[in-house]
Amino acid sequence: MTEDRIVLTATDLTREAIDLLEAAEGIVVRSVVPKVEQVRDNIAEATALITRDEIRLDADMLERAKKLKVIARVSPSLTNVDLEVATAKGILVMNTPGASAVAAGEHTFALMLALSRRLMTVHNSLREGYWLLERKRQVGTQLSGKTLGLIGLGRVGRVVTQRALAFGMNILAYDPYISEDNAPDRVQLVGLSELLSRSDFVSLHVPFTRETNHIINAQTIAQMKPGARLINTSVGSAIDEAAVIDAMKSGHLGGVALDVYNEEPPYNSPLIGMDGVVHTPHIGDNTVEATQDLSLSVVRQVLDALFDRDYRNVVNMPLLPGADYDQVRPYVHLAESIGRLHQALARVPVRRVAVEVVGEELDGLIKVMTVGILKGLLQPILGDAVSAVNAPVLATERGWQITQVKGVQKTDYSNAITCQVTLEDGETITITGTLLDRMKPYIVQINEYIMNFVPEGHMLMMGSYDKPGVIGRVGTLMAERGVNIASWHTGRAEKGGQTLTVLNLDEPLADAIFK
Repeated sequence: MTEDRIVLTATDLTREAIDLLEAAEGIVVRSVVPKVEQVRDNIAEATALITRDEIRLDADMLERAKKLKVIARVSPSLTNVDLEVATAKGILVMNTPGASAVAAGEHTFALMLALSRRLMTVHNSLREGYWLLERKRQVGTQLSGKTLGLIGLGRVGRVVTQRALAFGMNILAYDPYISEDNAPDRVQLVGLSELLSRSDFVSLHVPFTRETNHIINAQTIAQMKPGARLINTSVGSAIDEAAVIDAMKSGHLGGVALDVYNEEPPYNSPLIGMDGVVHTPHIGDNTVEATQDLSLSVVRQVLDALFDRDYRNVVNMPLLPGADYDQVRPYVHLAESIGRLHQALARVPVRRVAVEVVGEELDGLIKVMTVGILKGLLQPILGDAVSAVNAPVLATERGWQITQVKGVQKTDYSNAITCQVTLEDGETITITGTLLDRMKPYIVQINEYIMNFVPEGHMLMMGSYDKPGVIGRVGTLMAERGVNIASWHTGRAEKGGQTLTVLNLDEPLADAIFK
């Protein structure tokens, strides 16, 4: 007789979702309060865990999970899960992207309306007994004819776009990874500085990535129109709250609406209760419909994974169970590294991705390597929303043409992965990588330059000329700034011609060094 599988739910699910779990053969549902001690006491016997943001699943917690096969997040985010530890233990980790896009988009619009008509201020004034005087003082503004600047044009950004157009707003959008052909009608793609300087309302719809961390800061706020309003329903890290507080105190910002914060709960934030600030407790996806959709989606995903029917939205499984993943894993990591390097080198949006694999060890793995490259290309843009399962779909949504080709770049290595990316301006970048000792990923060629470096940690890539003194000047520049060079790799197309140099550094470089 097959042993029952315990599904531990450490979050609120709808009754319909719980009924679906309980109706599944061999499934026992155990619900606990979403607190660390409750999960810690029950995780040892659990086969699957369903949770939200409340519980951090770190190495210590996962070590207690002796039978755990699936972790399911009722959210697109995975910031509370140690993916590396979970993967090493063979635990599938899944999220639920897209199910709450409409709810988050509508909440954004609710906050925008609250700012434009100063609803919180007049609401509180009337509660305190003021009527005619406050009606004259608290004059709001219409949305019609105003310019809305969207930072990020993903699923939620597009929901907001539809509603803003219905209100007669002009739409600007900054998303360096969206091409003109793939932008919605009546949306003008512009640079960040132009968006900030022209927008009456600025709304953030970005994932948690290094590039989006504090994308709104003292410098970018200074570029905004005096009196502009700021809305954030995406991730708290996108905003430097100290800079926003200063801008509100000085009057440069006309209002701020927040559903997410640097720290949650934001009990110690001066923004809470500040005049001109509308704040809600991270409820962007908290509607009856979104809760129902999310609950049913996550339960169906868990059941399909436990019964080996489907593995949608699993973020750490590029191969189906049963494949020799231990042997393929280093090549998957190499493919992802090639994708990340391509994204770092792309100055304009991607249009075409062509992948080639050669060698006996990669025979039959062209699709897996293509997925790895796409995941590497997309993760710097979309963060945790990208998985090995949805990367091809997300790439197609962006209008990328994905092809598998032969003869892109000749190589002397017996097993190698090559990816050629064509950018919107027609430029092509070709990168080839291989494994040394079947474990360590190395980039061995970029365009015509023969290289040999490990794509990890802090890296500096620069073009120069093959002439004396370059190495000395760069070394001195790094030494003066206390930056140690771990390794130096230079490739040249011909003697005395152009070169490409890659430095692996022990510390990150300050932005000032590039000015």
